Amino acid sequence: MTIREAINKASIELKTKQIDSPKQKARQLMQFILKKDRQYLIVYDNKQLTSQQEQKYFKSIEKIVNGTPLQHITQRQEFMKMSFYVNQNVLIPRPDTEILVEEVIKIAEKINAKKILDLCTGSGAIAVSLAKYIKDSQITATDISNEALEVAEYNAKINGVENQIAFLQSNLFQDIPKEKYDMIVSNPPYIKREVIKTLQKEVRSEPIIALDGGYDGLDFYRKIIYQADEFLKYKGYLCLEIGYDQKDDVIELIEQQNKYINIYSKKDLYDNDRIVITKVGD
Repeated sequence: MTIREAINKASIELKTKQIDSPKQKARQLMQFILKKDRQYLIVYDNKQLTSQQEQKYFKSIEKIVNGTPLQHITQRQEFMKMSFYVNQNVLIPRPDTEILVEEVIKIAEKINAKKILDLCTGSGAIAVSLAKYIKDSQITATDISNEALEVAEYNAKINGVENQIAFLQSNLFQDIPKEKYDMIVSNPPYIKREVIKTLQKEVRSEPIIALDGGYDGLDFYRKIIYQADEFLKYKGYLCLEIGYDQKDDVIELIEQQNKYINIYSKKDLYDNDRIVITKVGD
């Protein structure tokens, strides 16, 4: 079987099983199996696969059909033009979160923010990206999961920013020393508990701890919003990723505290509300 034939067959199989982006996933998996780039697949699409390559490829396609995320097979995900290692202990970074990172970078440049706290860091995608793109920044990245922190530390190393990030195991603010930050950023778990069982199989393969936002999906926002001002400098920013239908609820939680000002939100590329930004003030 040629490279082209295998990709076409796999694409049809994935599409039949209603897997998102079947052609793209079939191609990316082939790149991983052959350890080649996309250009190679285009130029050598008539090249015959060895029986070993073919077998490995279609076994992996079967795993995807059964709910294993492609990224758990390749152990790689691109985010903010960088490569991140991922495994079953962390949420796979998604393009939606780049909206949050880009806004934080923009604000940081405007106010000359250097000291930033990243809560629920997971794979470290946010912390590593901020360290990479904000000159001389010092990031504190926390997570309740030690396994997630190991992944995040590895990602800091492979992207050359390990000296800019301090990693700390903590349940939100619980074990963070009382310091004042220029900005706090978080992409916390925000899926409603009852909704998790309705998600696609590949999403349910990711750690539940990184998805479960409690009964109404707002548990983490309540805790973060209630306490963030204690760790922010005056006029310091709180920057949150939200679920597509959570803007009004999260803004209401912020307004109830009477200690934040200048609340605004931004949409993602699919026109869904994706981030809420506010800052500490009178």
